[in-house]
Amino acid sequence: MMLRRGFILFLPRLIGLLVVACCSVSIFYMLACTPKGDNQQLALPRVHSPTVKEGYEAILQEREEQHRNYIISLKKQIAQLKAELQGRTEQLKNMQNQYPAPLDIHLDHSKPEKAQANLLAFLRSQVDKAEVHSGVKLSTEYAAVPFESFTLQKVYQLETGLTRHPEEKPVRKDKRDELIEVIELAVGSLNKPDGVSKAKPRLYTASDFVEGIYRTEKNKGTLYELTFKGDAKHQFKKIVLFRPFGPVMKVKNENVNMADTLINVIVPLAKRASKFRQFMQNFREMGIQQDGRIHLTVVYFGKEQMNEVKSILENTSKSANFKNFTFIQLNEEFSRGKGLDVGARFWKGNNVVLFFCDVDIYFTAEFLNSCRLNTQPGKKVFYPVLFSQYNPSIIYGHHDSIPSLEQQLIIKKETGFWRDFGFGMTCQYRSDFINIGGFDLDIKGWGGEDVHLYRKYLHSNLMVIRTPVRGLFHLWHEKQCLDELTPEQYKMCMQSKAMNEASHGQLGMLVFKHEIETHLQKQKLSSKKM
Repeated sequence: MMLRRGFILFLPRLIGLLVVACCSVSIFYMLACTPKGDNQQLALPRVHSPTVKEGYEAILQEREEQHRNYIISLKKQIAQLKAELQGRTEQLKNMQNQYPAPLDIHLDHSKPEKAQANLLAFLRSQVDKAEVHSGVKLSTEYAAVPFESFTLQKVYQLETGLTRHPEEKPVRKDKRDELIEVIELAVGSLNKPDGVSKAKPRLYTASDFVEGIYRTEKNKGTLYELTFKGDAKHQFKKIVLFRPFGPVMKVKNENVNMADTLINVIVPLAKRASKFRQFMQNFREMGIQQDGRIHLTVVYFGKEQMNEVKSILENTSKSANFKNFTFIQLNEEFSRGKGLDVGARFWKGNNVVLFFCDVDIYFTAEFLNSCRLNTQPGKKVFYPVLFSQYNPSIIYGHHDSIPSLEQQLIIKKETGFWRDFGFGMTCQYRSDFINIGGFDLDIKGWGGEDVHLYRKYLHSNLMVIRTPVRGLFHLWHEKQCLDELTPEQYKMCMQSKAMNEASHGQLGMLVFKHEIETHLQKQKLSSKKM
């Protein structure tokens, strides 16, 4: 496949070289045959000289001989070029014949048009088989193939390999070259004239690239979705590419206008007024000031601390001139699924993007755009994998002080982990949520409701976008696993609690703290004796 691809790339260059050589020879011939200027003419015999006739005949004979030699030389050079071109063509054809086309796709080189049609048909079939244009029904959550996300500098990956880094510069050359090739191809596609608009097209560069996601289906190919800056604020260009184990094919090139796309952030809450105050600081900066296309729905359970929560909402509304919020109060036991379901169904406006959120979540304005770009009514729902923060008291216990929250939110294996087992934070259009049947309201308390909704989407024909995102964080808080939970819920809660505290290495340092201190004391004593 690579040899055939090399032949396709090399043949235009060879033909171009032949054309340049022929043109050069032709120009050389014209220059040689053109009469010389007045200052460069050969000295001619005088008109009244008795040898006028003999002189002219000698000059003409000399010039004719020169031209004849030039023509013979040119013919020899052209014959040599033709022979070389024919030899190269035979070599490449022989190399192609040594490597037949895969999967019984026979490329008859004597019929190039048929061979090209067969190859294109095969590549198109690979696109149709893959989950590109629509989702496919999946049996379980384990069958979903997650996306990886990337920028110009970093790759944000679930499959961390031996490095165990959740984000890194692509250290493997094949991965680095692959992503560079895809970005360059997308830029070239954007800069290709469409033949319709008469206006001077904008010239895109790699610096216009915002972010991309990709995933590989092992028996089909790799799907890439790349987002570039558009012509105006809140406008983007989205390029969809697919590599069917061969050349990358452009699947889609569309304008995406998100200027009027509203997000309704729904937060279920009971008590936790201090955490809600911290959440509203983040919401005000990222949602109101930077994004501005956002609505907040708070579904509050019970009455304890309710007035304090309402006061925080009202103060934010006055200070930020923000009116796009809804407060719903329920006099019943807290149920996250019930709160999100009630908040989603309470909305009476046009179809809207729903972002199911928790009070201990921190998000950026860039994430809100990702939420919009990865949802499409009747087509796609977005299940981002957020980065979960470890206990700052353990992470920064050896420091003089704990850094500010903004300084803590960095993606490193020492500071947190990709919460790939969590499905609670999700973006989808309200119409898709209603059509899928919403949450299972029989689930009470902590955990379980989000997995049931996720499985509903997997069992549908909607495409589930599952990818780690760099702008969504779960802030550490002490987790309480109540006795009222079912055995399965209690087990899930304790597992989550253990993972939230610190990495294996950091927990190991705590477990073996006594042994480490004993070792250090022995080292001090031995050094004093010496």
